[in-house]
Parts: sequence; C-alpha cells; structure tokens
Amino acid sequence: QVQLVESGGGLVQAGGSLRLSCTASGRAFSTYAMGWFRQAPGKEREFVSGISLNGGNTYSADSVKGRFTISRDNAKNTVYLQMNSLKPEDTAVYYCAAETGAIGPSKVVTTTDSYDYWGQGTQVTVSS
Repeated sequence: QVQLVESGGGLVQAGGSLRLSCTASGRAFSTYAMGWFRQAPGKEREFVSGISLNGGNTYSADSVKGRFTISRDNAKNTVYLQMNSLKPEDTAVYYCAAETGAIGPSKVVTTTDSYDYWGQGTQVTVSS
C-alpha cells in the first residue's frame, strides 16, 4: 500500500511559478516510479511528467517541456513538479501517482492505466 499527499497548488498569474510536492508513505519510496498528471474541467486526465524510480530518467509531455521539471528526493519520500512560465491552459487539478510494478530502475511510465496509486489532487489556477 502507498499513500500519496500532494501540496503546493494555488492561484498564480500567467508567467508565474509554482512547485508542487507529493509525499509518499507506506512501501519504500525508492522502489516505484512516479508521475504527475492533470485534469481540467470537462477533459480527460492527462500525463504531465514522469520520473524513474532511481531518479535518473524523466519525461514530460510536449505541452510542458521546457517549462516544467520533475524531480524526486528518495531520502524525503517526495516527488516535486517545478512549474515555470505558467499559462492559463495549465489550470487543472494536478495528481501525483505511483507505479509499483516490477519495472526497471530507469523506466519512466507515461500511461494513466499503469499507475497503481493516486493522490487526492491539488488545484492549480493560472489567471491571465
């Protein structure tokens, strides 16, 4: 079992920055890959960024490349999403997720269905 708690969301003006955090408990954090997803009203949940369990590999959706950075601190059981140059279209509920299957240490998981555990979400609102 894994429990995930996100924090750091809020209201920011376009061009601003936010850093989301997701702290995990339960199973050893260094044994699973992590990802960030988002869901805007009336839209499906979409992949934002993912990071391998050893932190060595990351991958981000084209819509956020160059603006968002995912990282993890296995000593703190926490994954982060640094969001810069925010746009109104980034407005959504952001979720972190854990993929606890037997995958390689360097694999990044990008598909929603592959993730086993989800946080409750944190709202990010970007005003124009």
